[in-house]
Amino acid sequence: MLMNSMLTKQAGKTHLDINDIEQRTTVATRLGVSEDRLRKAVRLVGSRISTLTSYLER
Repeated sequence: MLMNSMLTKQAGKTHLDINDIEQRTTVATRLGVSEDRLRKAVRLVGSRISTLTSYLER
């Protein structure tokens, strides 16, 4: 949950724009996943940062 707070506060957004290279790189790095894994997660669970964080931290 702490990681989720850090991501949303920094970006000031609730959703990830997967087409924005800077956002995608930042979120992937913070979550410790590859950009490809992040893209796949967005396809599966959507682009809400809190949902992505929960899904990828499992």
